[in-house]
Amino acid sequence: MLLILSDYLSQYYTGFNVFQYLTLRAILGVMTALGIALIVGPTMIRHLSFRQIGQVVRNDGPESHISKTGTPTMGGSLILVAIAVSTLLWADLTNRYVWVVLLVTLLFGTIGFVDDYIKLVRQDPKGLLSRYKYFWQSVVGLGAAIFLYMTVQTPAETQLIVPFFKEIIIPLGAWYLLVVYLVIVGSSNAVNLTDGLDGLAIMPTVMVAAALGLFSYVAGHFEFAHYLQIPHIPGAGELTVFCAAMVGAGLGFLWFNTYPAQVFMGDVGALALGAALGTVAVLVRQELVLLIMGGVFVIETLSVMIQVASYKLRGKRVFLMAPIHHHYELKGWPEPRIIVRFWIITVFLVLVGLATLKIR
Repeated sequence: MLLILSDYLSQYYTGFNVFQYLTLRAILGVMTALGIALIVGPTMIRHLSFRQIGQVVRNDGPESHISKTGTPTMGGSLILVAIAVSTLLWADLTNRYVWVVLLVTLLFGTIGFVDDYIKLVRQDPKGLLSRYKYFWQSVVGLGAAIFLYMTVQTPAETQLIVPFFKEIIIPLGAWYLLVVYLVIVGSSNAVNLTDGLDGLAIMPTVMVAAALGLFSYVAGHFEFAHYLQIPHIPGAGELTVFCAAMVGAGLGFLWFNTYPAQVFMGDVGALALGAALGTVAVLVRQELVLLIMGGVFVIETLSVMIQVASYKLRGKRVFLMAPIHHHYELKGWPEPRIIVRFWIITVFLVLVGLATLKIR
């Protein structure tokens, strides 16, 4: 929005041309989203507390979580507002990628909002039934996949890039639809499973978003993409602004979500953020790198799958409780220790992912 305004005003004063620089708009995107989150956050928390929209703790969960009962939830709405406003202000609104990732994020957030509303406002512990939740996730994921497939402009947009191997490029053809669907829906649910401790999900999301922002920037820049031997995706650079907004909004939310949390993001935030990461990864052709950088999300998801499969097949549990962060809680690890160690693991994995830019 402001890019269009600055472009108009530049005919009267050339200084407004500075807003054409993607890096400046990305920085302003971080600052705007962070500012919105910090300013709106206290009011939102008070409103949620007044409405008694608080966390409901499972009876079979770790005893340490009993004290979290009543903590305001659905704070992910704050993240979505900050991301949306910042993106609309600083991104190029003529760019189709910006609209795809923003709409996917908000639609997944809507699914999460409905789930949270049923659980917390209507006091139905089941929330939105799983089959309906996955149905609507699938509708949005497949919708995005079909739109992207129908609007492909270059062959690179439907190729699967294998990290560390510059010669291995797999044309996906129609399989692209399945890949996009699995990445978006899978990433959304993986982040949702990780969101179980104070700040556990949001900081890895921030770090992965920052790294994807860098991938977006170089993928959208012809010379950098050619030098690093990664696919050049015209227009992908604008996703840097969206990723920057995610970073700012995430850090602003962490201000209130850090241990001991004043607010939880709920499904409205977790489902949306996971879908956002998956969508950006798809658009810049770094789905496999997302698996590396989001390793904590992958481990959390696999722990649930392993636990369920083992119990159904053998009648025995592999972990004391799943997802795996609860396993370590029941082993006696303090919550802050688990959180920080998972953050450290994410830092390492993000660096590995970034190394794929050069080690090919």
